[in-house]
Parts: sequence; structure tokens; C-alpha cells
Amino acid sequence: MKITYGFKSAKNMLAIAYLVAGTCLAVTASAQQTSPTGLAYDLHTQSAVPIPPSERALQTVVAEPWFKVSKEGLILEGAIFDRSGNLLFCDVSGRRVLRLTPDRQLSSIVTLDALSPGGLALHKDGRIFIAALDIPNGRGAIFAVNQDGSGLQTIVAPTASYMPNDLVFDARGGFYFSDFKGTATEPKGGIYYVAPDLSTIKPVLPNLAMANGVALSPDGKSLWATEFGRNLLHRIELADATIIAPIGSAIAYHFTGPAPDSMRADADGNVYVAIYGQGRVMVFNRNGIPIGQVLLPGRDDGHNLASTSLAIHPSRNDLYAVTSDMDKGQGATVFHAKVFAKGLPPALSR
Repeated sequence: MKITYGFKSAKNMLAIAYLVAGTCLAVTASAQQTSPTGLAYDLHTQSAVPIPPSERALQTVVAEPWFKVSKEGLILEGAIFDRSGNLLFCDVSGRRVLRLTPDRQLSSIVTLDALSPGGLALHKDGRIFIAALDIPNGRGAIFAVNQDGSGLQTIVAPTASYMPNDLVFDARGGFYFSDFKGTATEPKGGIYYVAPDLSTIKPVLPNLAMANGVALSPDGKSLWATEFGRNLLHRIELADATIIAPIGSAIAYHFTGPAPDSMRADADGNVYVAIYGQGRVMVFNRNGIPIGQVLLPGRDDGHNLASTSLAIHPSRNDLYAVTSDMDKGQGATVFHAKVFAKGLPPALSR
């Protein structure tokens, strides 16, 4: 049996469709108007740093205090582990590189004269490489020092006109570093590669706005970078140390609010990004998809928000995040949380 509809019937059906659509829009608009007297803070928005709606359903853990570095609001940065299981990190405010032993004994390794250390990586020969900068004066350098603080050597001189912020070694013995130059509207920074001979520097990812964190996947084929000035996470597939593979460059994530800082990869290829100004760490899988987050205590009340860096223990799934409460009274602290996987070997410091 063949059924046909006349012109009038079709018009009636179209009118009904418009009526249904209009009703749905009205119901939706009504449902959104939950506060007839005006906007009001709720459980999600009353925090000093509300988590964006798209990130609220992520698997979440709250870190616990592990070590109080100072009662003063020192800015901490550059957390890594050495081969003895010591946690190394920077006191940016005091221009020091610090060592915290497994039994929580704190000591100073080296103090720099004019530049503030911000990023650390461990060379395969055991030396500590230090990315240091002077943000007000737009200059920086990269140094190497022995574990006992002796033999300070300049690897990238201030005259090279970079502002090194963080660094990571590859399996060849070369390293990538982030250049923190530029602004959101003038992207003058980038990611650069220093060859294993430590004398040749080549650009890998130019035109970034205050390039900050940098990390490598366990196989060394994926390079990650954060753009502090434009709230971006970059995922780069490498054809070799300095060449991006065809269709290998992508922006994996766009953050909301302040601001992606340092990052680390774990043995599963997940990437952990410290969010400066939010008191948390976001976790992405090897494809750049968010899969979890670590929150620092007190963040909803505006404490411990200067979360700059983290390290993951190379033999355990223990994450240690360094942060400062700045002028809010709770000092500078190392926090601990359990995460998805153990870290990468410290000889590679990825």
C-alpha cells in the first residue's frame, strides 16, 4: 500500500515540528534559570579556583602534606629525583638548588649568583643541569653542576639570549629546553634542542608564548610542551631529535584559567601538568586526553595555589608536588599523592 501526503498535510507536520522545537527551547531556558532572584555561588563556583565544568568528572585525588620546606612563601620549582632517591628542587626565591633525602633531611647543593634556578634535569654522567633565568631583565642561562655542588659550568651562556625555564634529556644525551620569552600576543619563545656535544642548539617548536614545561614520552618519540602565555598543551611527534614528523604537531589541550607550568611523564606515557595559580596537577594520557587530577589542600580557600612542578618516583607511583602559599601564611610545601604509574629513570629525567 502506498501512502502519500498532500501539501496541506506537509505544512501541518512542519508547523508541529516548529512547535515542539520551540517548546523544548523554552523548557531548557526555564531549567537554566535556577535562581530567579539573581546569580548565586554554589558548591562548584564558591571556590577561589573553581574547576571548569568539563574537568569536574575527572578521577580526582587530594594530595597530603609531605614536607614543609619553609614557613615563608618561597617559590619552589624544578622537582626531579636523582639516582639515590633524593628529591631535588629549586628555591627560586633564594636562587638555590635543594636536596631532600628519603628520610626528609633538607640541604642546599648550590646557590647561583644572579639567576634564579627554575628547571632541573639529570645528565647520564650524574651532573645536575639547571635552567635559570632573570624574568625582570629578560635573560637566562643553563648550568651544570656536580652532585656535591662543585664544578659549576656554563652550558648555555646568558649572551645566547634565551630565557631557559625547564629542560629534559633524551636517550642520546642531548636535551630540550623551553625558552620563556614573549607574551600572549607576541610569541617569541619556543622549544630548543641542545645536541649531545652540548654546543649545537637548534629550534624545534618556535613562536610560543612563554614556553614553560617540556617532557618526553618513554620511547622518546613524543615531545610535550606547555605554553604558559596562551594556556596550551602541545604534543609533537618527532621524526628525529629536531624534526617534527609529517602531521606530527598538534595542540592537545587548551587550559582554562591560570596557567600550565612544568610537567613530567610517567612510565605508561601519561603526562602530568602542574597548573600554576590553581593548586592542582592535571593528568593526560599518551594521546593528550585528560584522565585525572591531583588537588592540593586548601586550594578552595586560596592556599597553595603556586603549584609549579612535580616529580614522580622512578620505582613507585608516588607523585611529589612542590608549591608555595606565597603571602597567604602557609609557607612552601612538598605534597604527596598516589598516581597512575611510576616515573621514568632519573638518568633520562624525562
